[in-house]
Amino acid sequence: MQVLTPREVPLGGLRAMTVRRTLPQRQRSLIGAWCFLDHYGPDDVGSSGGMVVPPHPHTGLQTVSWLFTGEIEHRDSAGYHAIVRPGELNLMTAGRGISHSEYSTSRTTSLHGAQLWLALPDGARQVEPTFEHYAPEPVSGTGWEARVFIGSLLGSSSPVVTHSPLVGAELTLQAGTTLRVPVDPAYELGVLVDHGGVTVDGDPVAAHELGFWEPGAEALEVTALETTRLLLVGGAPFGEKIVMWWNYIGREHEEVVAYRAEWEALLDEGSSERFALPENDPREALHSPPLPNARMSKRGP
Repeated sequence: MQVLTPREVPLGGLRAMTVRRTLPQRQRSLIGAWCFLDHYGPDDVGSSGGMVVPPHPHTGLQTVSWLFTGEIEHRDSAGYHAIVRPGELNLMTAGRGISHSEYSTSRTTSLHGAQLWLALPDGARQVEPTFEHYAPEPVSGTGWEARVFIGSLLGSSSPVVTHSPLVGAELTLQAGTTLRVPVDPAYELGVLVDHGGVTVDGDPVAAHELGFWEPGAEALEVTALETTRLLLVGGAPFGEKIVMWWNYIGREHEEVVAYRAEWEALLDEGSSERFALPENDPREALHSPPLPNARMSKRGP
């Protein structure tokens, strides 16, 4: 097992809500197709300002929004307007290009959750943008409960469309509970502990840490050292190198440069063949940051 610890990153806004960024890291860029993981909260919205992310672009990925507490309002350029609520999945497929915004709602006093990205394989990364919502029914046993929002686990399956073999689930365990979780031996696996602490096959993973396992396991034995909530993510090794910069995923430096130019053209000139803006958004869209001085490097195997 490899343990990855997060770094704190300001998300934006006047008071800069802080998130714990666990993926990507120098040691590891991907777990299956999972290529990005921000974990945040619980935050007092009155102090942090909550989530304020004006319209911004994405390419070549899917976003996975999962909340423990609070609400987030989502708008995107494909015409979808939805509320992200605890225990319910919002899956946005950027494909060839989309823009969206995210704001914590006025009803939210505490915000706590995770934002994850899935890299789309080469054959799917130019699909048309779309959006899916799914509220998984919990499955449970003595001392544990699970909500499976992507793929299949513990007898529960999610119907949402992904483009590579994947699993994603929230598990809660009471202190002292040991749960044997059957998994696909072809999958790389990650366990992010939200709160509490566990051992997995005898190795400890503490709050906010991400434990990583190479393919090969047929099951993970998870023991809660105290009452614990965690996210389990995994998938078949992605097998492709990607260029990921700001909110764009491509395959070459030049491709990402071109995506940035198209987004900036939309904001500066009002037209783009790739991007549009969400309707009726209350804030101005974000410009891309300046390009790096060096050639963007590829991540992955």
